[in-house]
Amino acid sequence: MRYIKLTLAYDGTNYHGWQLQAPEHGPTIQGVLEDKLQLLTKQPVRVQGAGRTDAGVHALGQVASFATESRIPAERFPLALNSVLPPEIVALEAGDVSAEFNARFSAVRKTYRYHIYHAQQPSPFWYRYAWHVPNKLDLAAMEEGARLLTGTHDFRSFCASGSPVKNFVRTVDACRVEREGNIIQISITADGFLYNMVRIIVGTLVEMGKGKRDPGEMPGIINSRTRVAAGTTAPPQGLFLVSVEY
Repeated sequence: MRYIKLTLAYDGTNYHGWQLQAPEHGPTIQGVLEDKLQLLTKQPVRVQGAGRTDAGVHALGQVASFATESRIPAERFPLALNSVLPPEIVALEAGDVSAEFNARFSAVRKTYRYHIYHAQQPSPFWYRYAWHVPNKLDLAAMEEGARLLTGTHDFRSFCASGSPVKNFVRTVDACRVEREGNIIQISITADGFLYNMVRIIVGTLVEMGKGKRDPGEMPGIINSRTRVAAGTTAPPQGLFLVSVEY
């Protein structure tokens, strides 16, 4: 048995997230990837993903791992996969790893980036990849709110209700707000993320940018440990899984 690490990029617009689900719920990235790997290797393949991205969320550097008895050289998997995958899913690179490697549980750090299209009128080119916010935004306030998120905290205020997670403590190494033209990028690096954590953080920072909240409220929001204390959940299309570190 061989063990393969695979790096992927994808446009999640037309997919019901990463995680395999019942067919009636629509296609998933994992489901399509497993089908194409089975086509290539002539055997069933179960894939583990580093980040279980939601419906409509994208990836620039998703990592997956799987076991196979196929003799296809690891470095040839991207070329072979890209010949059968739909154009919105691309295999970037692959390599052999040990049996102990697990794309999800071996990860020590992930980076997500969220795009806001900040202009009066929406863009026909960004609507699939950014949240259109026409309101005036105070970037300095958003930057201050982002700075106050860094460190090790109980982030349950930024977790969607109903999550089965028992441990809400995560360490945010960096949270940056940057502007380039009409695009505001919010990048967050952490040792792990709760369900909808990035999107709730973005929604809260946007409310601070609009002046609906003071950035100085961020420690209180964190310490309240209740979802209603934080802001709205930003829509999925602006979110990208950028990279995974091991």
